[in-house]
Amino acid sequence: MEERFGKETMEQNVEKENTLLETWRGAAYSVEKTQRESDMFWANYFNIEKGIYEQILATPDEVVEGSVKELAEKFDTELLVMVGFLDGINDSLRNPNPIEEMTEDTVVNLGYDKELLYKNMVEAKAEWLYTLPAWNNLISQDRQKELYKEQKSSHTIVKEAKIGRNEPCPCGSGKKYKFCCGK
Repeated sequence: MEERFGKETMEQNVEKENTLLETWRGAAYSVEKTQRESDMFWANYFNIEKGIYEQILATPDEVVEGSVKELAEKFDTELLVMVGFLDGINDSLRNPNPIEEMTEDTVVNLGYDKELLYKNMVEAKAEWLYTLPAWNNLISQDRQKELYKEQKSSHTIVKEAKIGRNEPCPCGSGKKYKFCCGK
């Protein structure tokens, strides 16, 4: 499994002294992969990611904390996969981790804001995550629907109704739009 997550890429990047995050992103978004290899990589990653989320959502009051290496061991995954997970969840944490410069010994925490995490999963179109059964114990179904709708509508551009030339001008002058602000 280690080769799937870019062991060769990791070794090459370590020689250049890249950060863990740069190494993860290099392995994850490598242009040298075929489409099939990339699809397999992401399918495997998403499966592991889902397992980690199932565990942390099952115990919402427990803030998971430890070094990056310890968390990788705790969740039975590779170091680089944990770095990818931390990269993905960082925007949903109450106190974001220093992911840009973290090492395997950097102590991080997974204290997440549940509503923000849910909305970020919706934004990422990660249906396999925001439909996890554990959410039903954390956020009511009605609130989940509200958050989903809120997130989806946050990117919707609402165009104002066009003012007809012969309608009263919206500035309140009493003139027709074409003779006032519509000139």
